[in-house]
Amino acid sequence: MTNRAVTRQIVSTGTTWEPLVGYARAVRVGPHVYVSGTTATDAAGMVVGDGDAYRQTIQILDNIALALKAAGSRIEDVVRTRIFVTDMRDWPAVGRAHREIFGAIRPATSMVEVVRLIDQAMSVEIEAEAYVDSSLPATKDKFQ
Repeated sequence: MTNRAVTRQIVSTGTTWEPLVGYARAVRVGPHVYVSGTTATDAAGMVVGDGDAYRQTIQILDNIALALKAAGSRIEDVVRTRIFVTDMRDWPAVGRAHREIFGAIRPATSMVEVVRLIDQAMSVEIEAEAYVDSSLPATKDKFQ
């Protein structure tokens, strides 16, 4: 039996929430990248697009792309997304934003309505998983 070490890379945004709750923005293990539930916040941690599910989804997908890049991956490597919305009536706007980014990639996905998210101004949260060629070099563990 061969002992093979698998490198675990943690990607952090540097927010206070990550150590407080005990999670990372993303984790890469070999060719797999797992991006935590991501919301529509800007670099200062402020919610973007209050009341606008489309704008929030675009911001979230931009944030996911940054996390993927920090893990040596790209949005094109995403194989699964999980979308959480606080009002299923927003699904057309959320779906349109998701399609604009993933229309050609077409990851497996699900959309689920939840009672609320951590901040009442947030109406969408998205998780993502990616599979990348394990020979790609990893980058720094903090967002640039």
